[in-house]
Amino acid sequence: MIAAHEVDDGTADRFLLDAPGLSLLVFTSPSCLDCRAARERLPDMNLNVDRLVWVDASENRGLVTRYEVMHLPSMYLVRDGVFYGAVNARLEATDIGRQVALALQSWPAELP
Repeated sequence: MIAAHEVDDGTADRFLLDAPGLSLLVFTSPSCLDCRAARERLPDMNLNVDRLVWVDASENRGLVTRYEVMHLPSMYLVRDGVFYGAVNARLEATDIGRQVALALQSWPAELP
């Protein structure tokens, strides 16, 4: 099982900047059916990430705005405090894994 952490508008930046390795930042909402499925299934997937970092989009509008979240659930990749962009994938381990690998080939940027 992948380690999981909850962050909010006040804790996300410091946590992501300090977290070593790969973090999959996942925006969800309690009222979203697909989000509930993501929360249920992602921790048990065999993903090549060190941790899942959950953001409740309904409570953290600042992060939603900064990451330009357009749909839920939304996933973003951060490695060693560096932003590698969105992970646009179906809720399947092979698709997420492929998109994580592609994201790591892109140019990194500062956290939004």
